[in-house]
Amino acid sequence: MASQEQFLPESLSVVTAEIPLKRAPTLYAIVFFKLVKGFLFLFFGVVLYFQASRDLPQEYADLLKKPIFQNLRIHPENRLVQHIAEQIADVTPQRIKWTALGTMAWSLFPLVEGFGLLLRAGWAGWLAIGESAFFVPIEMYELARKFSWYLLVLTIANILIVWYLYAYREQLFHHHHPRHRHH
Repeated sequence: MASQEQFLPESLSVVTAEIPLKRAPTLYAIVFFKLVKGFLFLFFGVVLYFQASRDLPQEYADLLKKPIFQNLRIHPENRLVQHIAEQIADVTPQRIKWTALGTMAWSLFPLVEGFGLLLRAGWAGWLAIGESAFFVPIEMYELARKFSWYLLVLTIANILIVWYLYAYREQLFHHHHPRHRHH
């Protein structure tokens, strides 16, 4: 047995580790989605942070006076418009800043995930699987409570992401440990 191990090429594991990864347009679509989501939330958080000191109720009232809202026949007396105005009136600058900081911190999650997937890191695949799978039961619960086409599409997309990344994880990602090691 010991003599057989002498004849096994040492470079065998190196050769298998250097096999090029599968071309993956679907993976790149997922990467694009994750990075866009991360950058949008980062942008939203930064804008929100710098808007915290402004008089939001007055700005909302001024916004409703713009010609576009008049052309769209959105009146300030509209129930939805009034509800939004009430919600804005309850917001404090401190709450806005904390929300902005939380949004910026959360944006790091899809950004790290997206760049990790772009680099084909195995941990990023598992992170994307975990994140997408985490939201499926929540989305199903929300769909059962109140149907929404948007939420249905989002739920199906998350299920497909989980399936795709899990089913093709061996072909898509770099792995630090060979699957079968002989000692």
